[in-house]
Amino acid sequence: MNFTKLINFNGISCIQLVSGRYEALIAYEIGSNVIRLRDNDNGIEFFRFKDSNTADVIKQSPEVWGLPTLYLPNRFADGVLKASDAVYQLPVNEKEPYNNHIHGFLHKREHSVIEHSSDDNCAWVKTQYLYDENDEFFKYLPIKFIVEYTFTLSECGLEQTIRFTNLSNKMLPMSLASHTTINTPFVDGGKESDILLTVPIGKKCELNERCLPTERMKSLTMYDLEYKTGTKCPVLQVLDNDMYVAECGKLNNEDFYGVVAEDTASGKKVCYEVAGDYKFWIIWNDRGFNGYFCPEPMTAMINAPNLSLPESETGYFEIKPDESFETHQRFFSEV
Repeated sequence: MNFTKLINFNGISCIQLVSGRYEALIAYEIGSNVIRLRDNDNGIEFFRFKDSNTADVIKQSPEVWGLPTLYLPNRFADGVLKASDAVYQLPVNEKEPYNNHIHGFLHKREHSVIEHSSDDNCAWVKTQYLYDENDEFFKYLPIKFIVEYTFTLSECGLEQTIRFTNLSNKMLPMSLASHTTINTPFVDGGKESDILLTVPIGKKCELNERCLPTERMKSLTMYDLEYKTGTKCPVLQVLDNDMYVAECGKLNNEDFYGVVAEDTASGKKVCYEVAGDYKFWIIWNDRGFNGYFCPEPMTAMINAPNLSLPESETGYFEIKPDESFETHQRFFSEV
């Protein structure tokens, strides 16, 4: 039976989606964050989650719970964003020695529920956020837009579709990422040491001491190749902003553009598929001993609009007035 329901989870207003073996909680008042995705039949907890979490706990660090969507993601040197028709000065919210703007604002805002329903095939919810002069960030980035989310839960897992529409007469800078937090262990009763991560990657993007691209692309070392060969344990060691060009891999001998985490003891897998718009992966794990890791898909490089590299390499682009950009990603389990 598929259904949706408005619930209060420890003081957090959520839309609950249930379809088949999957259950999801969408915290629309905290940036449309998927604070929980679970495969109940197979005991798989996809995202970092605690039964005791309150809204205050998540809001203190909204980047490291569930599935937060970041706009503008990652770092902009000295808070500067050089668009094609303007230069914007964003607040510097990352202290020395970094001195960057980091992660934007969208994942912290209270979004609205447009509709939620279900049928024999799936359960879904649509949310949106209108960014305009009522947002405190507008003084830094005065470009009106609306972002719409659709979350669809079915036997195929959870699909997230995001659509940005530029409502201004200016070009809308576009760099989008998910700060995806994968729970460890993600299998009930599992061990972190049994987890292996596969990330199909090309060259590595070298970062400097401020975690900004040097614009050098490096060949893969033995350390890097562990991602590609699926022999990298993503926890119990420090993975600190490993940034790569994304490539297409394989899942069950078919092309798969995404990452796969496997609990080798049980053979259970968390599969994370993204659209081709996401051209880079960053892997980070909060020093490796906090019960989660983040495979972060990004449509553009860190600091992309400020780099001297061509947009064909950085992934940065802009949405014209009255036009839209839409992309998607999907999570599912295999056993």
